[in-house]
Amino acid sequence: MKMKKINILLLIFTCCTLMAGSCFGQQQNPPKPEETEVWEPEPKVVTPGEGTKPPSDALVLFDGKDFSNWVSAKDRSNTPKWTIKDGAMIVERGTGDIVTKQTFGDFQLHIEWKTPEKVEGEGQGRGNSGIFLQERYEVQVLDSYQNRTYSNGQAGSIYKQSIPLVNACRKPGEWQTYDIIYTAPRFRWNGSLESPARVTVIHNGVLIQNNTVIHGTTEYIGTPKNIAHGKGGIRLQDHGNPVSYRNIWIREL
Repeated sequence: MKMKKINILLLIFTCCTLMAGSCFGQQQNPPKPEETEVWEPEPKVVTPGEGTKPPSDALVLFDGKDFSNWVSAKDRSNTPKWTIKDGAMIVERGTGDIVTKQTFGDFQLHIEWKTPEKVEGEGQGRGNSGIFLQERYEVQVLDSYQNRTYSNGQAGSIYKQSIPLVNACRKPGEWQTYDIIYTAPRFRWNGSLESPARVTVIHNGVLIQNNTVIHGTTEYIGTPKNIAHGKGGIRLQDHGNPVSYRNIWIREL
């Protein structure tokens, strides 16, 4: 019995010695900070914009002077028939939507818009327009200041799909901003949807869509559709109201 106890004690002592040695060895060779440092690739330098000036890597889509980056959405060849006044483009009723000449995938879009100061109509008939991402997915533009309509159709909604988190609208006649971060949908080789589009919208500095899933195309009647496509333009809607746009720029991501 005594020998057995001695052997057990020796075993315990040996184990403790080995564990202590292991711990001591680890303390002698701690990981170095450099082992988790990544130096490449180095992010490129971008000069942030100030005021109405865009970031240095942005593509200016509208600078208040002309429609050089836009065409009529109807025929893709004619210059838009909207009006330019005081550095802003204004929807001319009945002339149709306009669309950028260039197409985009993932992007950050900045756009400023204004509904008429003189209030006419109500609900969807008051300061209505829209910003179609890749020409298919609409972020609603509407005078939603003290103007009740269906929640998934008010300003900042992904039209007929996603209700904005809050109503951040300014008064009619005041300039408003949308900052939109958009991830395009991905499609498999056979045209089926691999991952849906997602969008984040900041309205007048307030988050109103937070990495929101876009379920498919914007449809006035019926459910969204997912049809495979590549890059698409930014389309601005003529909904019959004289909505104004200015200071539009985009950064491809």
